[in-house]
Amino acid sequence: MEVEFKTSQFELNRDAFESVCAFLNRNGGHLLLGVKNDGTVEGVIEDCVQDIINNIITNANNSHKLSPPFYLSPQVIDYEGAKIIYVFVPESSQVHSVNGKIYDRNEDGDFNISRHIEQITQLYLRKQTTYSENRIYPYVNLLDFRPELFSYVRKLANNERADHPWQSMTNEELLRSAGLYKHDHQTGKDGYTLAAILLFGKEEVIQSVLPHHKTDAILRIENVDRYDDRDDIRTNLIESYDRLMAFIRKHLPDKFYQEGEQRISLRDRIFREVIGNLLIHREYANAFPAKLIIERDKVFAENWNRPHGDGVIDPVNFSPFPKNPVIAKFFKEIGRVDELGSGIRNTFKYSSIYSPGAKPQFIEDDIFRTIIPLKSNSNTTQITTQITTQITTQIVELLRQDPTMSRKKLALALEDITEDGVKYHLDRLKEEGKIKRVGGTRGKWEILE
Repeated sequence: MEVEFKTSQFELNRDAFESVCAFLNRNGGHLLLGVKNDGTVEGVIEDCVQDIINNIITNANNSHKLSPPFYLSPQVIDYEGAKIIYVFVPESSQVHSVNGKIYDRNEDGDFNISRHIEQITQLYLRKQTTYSENRIYPYVNLLDFRPELFSYVRKLANNERADHPWQSMTNEELLRSAGLYKHDHQTGKDGYTLAAILLFGKEEVIQSVLPHHKTDAILRIENVDRYDDRDDIRTNLIESYDRLMAFIRKHLPDKFYQEGEQRISLRDRIFREVIGNLLIHREYANAFPAKLIIERDKVFAENWNRPHGDGVIDPVNFSPFPKNPVIAKFFKEIGRVDELGSGIRNTFKYSSIYSPGAKPQFIEDDIFRTIIPLKSNSNTTQITTQITTQITTQIVELLRQDPTMSRKKLALALEDITEDGVKYHLDRLKEEGKIKRVGGTRGKWEILE
């Protein structure tokens, strides 16, 4: 049973956090205060509601009460004239205790398993296997990682904190300190985790472990049936972040905003969060390809998810849940994301300034979707049209110099466009009657003017 009732008319029940702990350790659940065990609603005394909410928040963040602490967001519900306090408690990636005791849950309620070593061991094992980022690969070694990424990561970490301990660590020590090397309690084997491979692995290693791994960045404004530009990203998460941000900067206008004494980029603030969420909170064991798509009136991202709830997320009342806590912590160390939960709030804050009146949507389901409306359509269209004209002009000039150039050579010469993007522009030039192909695949291009 994933619902627990507590009366709590005047104060928080003493055993309420035992249920919180059990929910965190098992599959999550719903705590309803102001309801009897038989489901009868008697409500919470109105003058006591805020004190109970403050008590929940304080205890949830007190390591002497709940260890490790966990952010909870109580809500007040009005039901037939009575006040009910509702707390959604998601499943946690960690094992929690209350007042030094570990609680687990089954159909009959909450049980103290602190003296049952076997049950505690099984609890830790379940947490390890639930999170695919913790999957251990005992035959992966340091030679399977890209050495230049370690220098890059140390530089990013140093930008966040001048005395960051990674500066003085070897590559192996860095990986261990970041939780990327673990012991499998079930098999007895030690090794680097899937998270380590996704963050630092060579492309051939990543593809051998996860053949389906990719993130698709697509521009779809003029050619809505296919795309105007595309970046098929199959590399590590550190470089994936850089390439996705570069794709956004290439195709979306920027707006600067004065926040206090600092001038910031609204575009970067918004999509830093969107891209961070796309990479960090994905379920990598599933083959569904993650996507970031820019359209005329919106940008949307989607990735496979392990949902802890469903529907549109309310930025005011939601409990953030770390889908890949090790990867999330690593990205925080290098300044790619902020505290858990702040990303959604920041996206709402800055989107309303970037596109006045726009309200982003974060939709929790098997596929997690993020939608960022773009109200300034004319600016986006104008910039995209300018970019398209520049590219087609450059392609025509390159073909005038060498009519035998292939799509691959054109992409290399243009530098900032993919081979798929070149194909789209060549097709467009053919449709407009500006070029034609003579002699098939071994032939050449002819300029028609």
